[in-house]
Amino acid sequence: MPRLESCAWSCSCTARGRHRSQLEDTAAELAAKVGEMLSSSVSSPSLALVGRGARSPSTSSASSASSSSSSTLNWSQHLVQRSVVLFVVGAFMALVLNLLQIQRNVTLFPDEVISTLFSSAWWVPPCCGTAAAVVGLLYPCIDSHLGEPHKFKREWASVMRCIAVFVGINHASAKLDFANNVQLSLTLAALSLGLWWTFDRSRSGLGLGITIAFVATLITQFLVYNGVYQYTSPDFLYIRSWLPCIFFSGGVTVGNIGRQLAMVIIA
Repeated sequence: MPRLESCAWSCSCTARGRHRSQLEDTAAELAAKVGEMLSSSVSSPSLALVGRGARSPSTSSASSASSSSSSTLNWSQHLVQRSVVLFVVGAFMALVLNLLQIQRNVTLFPDEVISTLFSSAWWVPPCCGTAAAVVGLLYPCIDSHLGEPHKFKREWASVMRCIAVFVGINHASAKLDFANNVQLSLTLAALSLGLWWTFDRSRSGLGLGITIAFVATLITQFLVYNGVYQYTSPDFLYIRSWLPCIFFSGGVTVGNIGRQLAMVIIA
């Protein structure tokens, strides 16, 4: 009997030992698997974050470079388009208005400088077209620099009415007969200020119009003094006293055209 009890005790002990060893092995395997899973789950997001961090500077720099280059290209294209349109408008208006002045004998050109194109000097349309392009580009540039965008009557119908009023002022300077040039000059000055008040009303437009009138008057006096052409009945330093009013109203008109083109083409 003692031997049987001792055998049974030893068998039960060995069975318990085996059971414990199996439990310990399974627990160790589970712990190893859990550790591998945790390490893989932690390492993969970190690698993904590292990969994203390594890729993001290059992609962001490439996208910023492409966007800057495309914006520069678009800006240059818009500038060329506006310049061409303003040049064509200025050359055409100068051709028509100068023809009106010649027909009314307000301006006189020498016979050798008159071409067959509408009996006008060949250099007048390109010079006036270039001046129109410069003035038309300068107006929106000054508006953006001053931080005061022009918002008064920004539509093409208003621009066309402004052009019609400017042509009417120029026509009045050539066709209306007054007792003296002072009355004509005062009338045209009032009409020019009325044009600015009706279609502009901005301080930048008023300042640029006065500057353009002053500079253009000096250039005209220089040309007349050197015999390029002349005015009939000059009363203000080789020219007519109402000529600065024409330049002022023309600057305001071309400035409104340039502002409208800048708003339409860039938009």
